[in-house]
Amino acid sequence: MNWTDERVEKLKRLWAEGLSASQIAAQLGGVSRNAVIGKVHRLNLPGRAKAGGVAAAGRTQTKRPAAAPRPTNFPSRVATARPAARTVGATALQDENDVDTVQEIIVAPKGNVVVPISKQLALTDLTERTCKWPVGDPLKDDFHFCGCESPDASPYCAYHARLAYQPVHERRRAAARA
Repeated sequence: MNWTDERVEKLKRLWAEGLSASQIAAQLGGVSRNAVIGKVHRLNLPGRAKAGGVAAAGRTQTKRPAAAPRPTNFPSRVATARPAARTVGATALQDENDVDTVQEIIVAPKGNVVVPISKQLALTDLTERTCKWPVGDPLKDDFHFCGCESPDASPYCAYHARLAYQPVHERRRAAARA
């Protein structure tokens, strides 16, 4: 749809009468409400003369009191006063998140944990019966493997196997705390 001079003049006249963009689009035909709004902004048309025009059904729309225009990048916009119910603070969250009591979680270390002394083996020194738990940064010179004795079916010693293979319920409990 091309904006001819005749259609632009009709748009200006209807806008000055206070019709809404939807009403103008209906009267022009073949154009959307958004196209009307875009053209109004490109033409830098001033704010409307009145808040509402005559509706298509013939009844008059209720008029809203217009506030003083705000200085914006869009000179055709006029701010209208609207009553707004505002909440103070985070009252919407307070109803759902009331906490009556706080339970302190005490983590007691197990007394029977023995950390093995690492044999500090290099990759070439590992066998089927040595712990293959890496220790340190692989890019540093002091990188090594644990090297302690491991059971037949495990690549790790008993201590590192407990670290590597945690039961599912323990992992879920640890993730819930984090």
